[in-house]
Amino acid sequence: MATGSNIRTYFNGTWHTEDVAVMKAADHGTWLGSTVFDGARFFDGLSPDLDAHCARTNRSAEALMLTPTTSAEDMVAIVHEGLAQFDKGAAVYIRPMYWGIHGDATAIVPSADETGFAICLEEIPMAPATASATLTTTRFRRPVLEDAVVNAKAGCLYPNNARMLVEARSKGFSNALVADAMGNVAETATANIFMVKDGEVFTPVPNGTFLSGITRARHIKNLKADGVAVHETVLTFDDFHNADEVFMSGNMNKVTPVTALDDTQYQMGPIARRVREMYWDWAASER
Repeated sequence: MATGSNIRTYFNGTWHTEDVAVMKAADHGTWLGSTVFDGARFFDGLSPDLDAHCARTNRSAEALMLTPTTSAEDMVAIVHEGLAQFDKGAAVYIRPMYWGIHGDATAIVPSADETGFAICLEEIPMAPATASATLTTTRFRRPVLEDAVVNAKAGCLYPNNARMLVEARSKGFSNALVADAMGNVAETATANIFMVKDGEVFTPVPNGTFLSGITRARHIKNLKADGVAVHETVLTFDDFHNADEVFMSGNMNKVTPVTALDDTQYQMGPIARRVREMYWDWAASER
């Protein structure tokens, strides 16, 4: 599924200048969903936190009982080889991925003997600074570790996210604010979530129901360095309705202000703008 353009694929030790077929019909990943991936970004000649995203790819593989075959360091080097094929001004989505090929005697458990690996690079523009989102609630919730591999960025988790998005769009909103198993706010269908109240920032405490994102962690570090109080805590939907600002945090666009949660309206406020400025300043400093 190509969502961008000008695709480059690394597979079997070689870069290909196209969207290459990498899985077979009988691969474990095709049949039984043992696929993991991660997403990093290249923009303005920068690839911030690329090493962290590559390292998480390997952790996700292990969580799905797959054997990683490429170190994070080697993955970074391979990605940079591929990025050299793009214009310096291009915005590229970086997606390393693993999948199971064989299964055990039951076919259910992926075999440790062989693991598929590829990296896909796609040109996808960064959203403009003026982009925003609207949220609504959804009847679907984030699972817990006892139900699903929520400690991995796994393809098998995303049909649940898709249900959330379809429901939100059917109600006229662009995304969903999602509850955990206890009914407290976890994240949105596509990204981590922050809110602002009286100049302080709040975000749901990681409780094993959602991935605590790499970009999320970077925003928290930047905010604290800027002297802003940040609280990782249990948050309710009422907390978000009473917030002064709400913004999403994800790798694809880094910071996305939220302008509505059902009937509650928000302004695209100063904290979200500052978070965006700090992220770009930090990324440039890591050049």
